[in-house]
Amino acid sequence: MMSLRAIARAAPRVLARPSTLRPAVVRTAAATAARPSFAITQKASAAFSTSALRRAPAGEVDEELAAKLSSELEFETSVKEGETLPASIKDFLENGQFELKDVPGQQDVFLTRNFGNEKITVSFSIADLSSFQEQNFEDDALADEEFEEMNDSRENGKSGAADLAEEAEEEDMEGGADTDAMPCRLNIVVEKPGKGALNVEAIAQDGTVVVENVYYYKDAKLAHSSSPDAVHAAQDAYPGPAFGSLDEDLQILLERYLEERGITPALALFVPDYMDMKEQKEYLAWLENVRGFVEA
Repeated sequence: MMSLRAIARAAPRVLARPSTLRPAVVRTAAATAARPSFAITQKASAAFSTSALRRAPAGEVDEELAAKLSSELEFETSVKEGETLPASIKDFLENGQFELKDVPGQQDVFLTRNFGNEKITVSFSIADLSSFQEQNFEDDALADEEFEEMNDSRENGKSGAADLAEEAEEEDMEGGADTDAMPCRLNIVVEKPGKGALNVEAIAQDGTVVVENVYYYKDAKLAHSSSPDAVHAAQDAYPGPAFGSLDEDLQILLERYLEERGITPALALFVPDYMDMKEQKEYLAWLENVRGFVEA
């Protein structure tokens, strides 16, 4: 389930902005004739505009905004201090064979390891977390609309509304936990020197890695590079059939092949928890950076 902090953070804010339009000034002939000479006007205007800009005060809302950012930062920090490192993260980092690469300020996280003469890279992004939260909000909004429609039907005397509401509640109790588990996209690359690379697209969810597609590239760079040329070349390559359409025994063997290389349930548990932890860390850094900019 999504945390109250995530709901509050994602709620839309609408700020009313006062109009800055001013009525047009109509100059009469008398007013034009009464204007001072160009030299005097230019001198006065230059003196006024230069000094006014140099002595311009800070925006009126700066102090209030900085205080709000500080309050939010204090709240998030207090929440973080009360949290413990999830066992899935602790165990994976201590006992796993992957090396973690997490660059502050970047959305993507990389796990790398060597397996014989192979280099294995697993990447995932916290951008998936935002997409999942947005989808949840849309689903919740749709559920609220359906609930209101059932209430309207019941008030209008239509039968079955109460039964539908009861069925929906039972379904939530039976399967709600599964539907709320966050799916995390994994990009897995297995490459060999001079032999190209296998690029596997998979989903980590509920402690399980579900393979979706398996690509082969003669040039391993196509599996890593995000340049327009590399993306275009990768799109031109034959993608292979959908994984689910392969012979069942072939699917099982490919899954075992990946598991031998560390694509295990432990990794599937690690990724969602680490994504959540990293997102909180990046949010704290964002608050600090924005506050520093506003106060400068």
